[in-house]
Amino acid sequence: MQSSERSTVKGEERQDSMPHGKSPQRFYQHRAAVVVDIAVDPATLFEHLDDQAKLASHMMQSSAMMAGSSMKFTFDHDRGRMLGSRIGMHGKVLGLSLELSEIVTERDPPRRKAWETEGVPRLLVIGAYRMGFDIAPQGLGSRLTVFIDYDLPNWPWRLLGLIPGRAYARWCTRSMANDAAHTFAA
Repeated sequence: MQSSERSTVKGEERQDSMPHGKSPQRFYQHRAAVVVDIAVDPATLFEHLDDQAKLASHMMQSSAMMAGSSMKFTFDHDRGRMLGSRIGMHGKVLGLSLELSEIVTERDPPRRKAWETEGVPRLLVIGAYRMGFDIAPQGLGSRLTVFIDYDLPNWPWRLLGLIPGRAYARWCTRSMANDAAHTFAA
């Protein structure tokens, strides 16, 4: 398994934050991305990652990054596997209620999937975001890029998000990429 991380701030690599082959969408101020090579074909990898419960399992487990808390998911009847499908998350961190709603905005099996927050999410260290993954054939396997384009949260949490927001974005993308790599490790 080979992996790399990239994070950009305030307008750097803005072309990468736009969906491929689509008209420009909303720009976000920050970006984190992790790239990992996985020894599985793109179709099999996409099928695994298309299951939002598997993809975001790190959010459902208690962890230090979640201050010992976890989030619960709600899904519409398509369970995040169709364009326009909706996904919800809610939970408590440090006694504060967190909640968000996401919509699947891109789905191009076996190459790309992206989802975006709807409305104003109630989060602590990041605000609105677009998240997703790209899969490209790489030798006999796949190159997976997991990314998040995000803004800082609204006041009063904006200052809190300056440093922890970046760490959280890296943790989240790294968790998704590494979980997929471990699933298909030989």
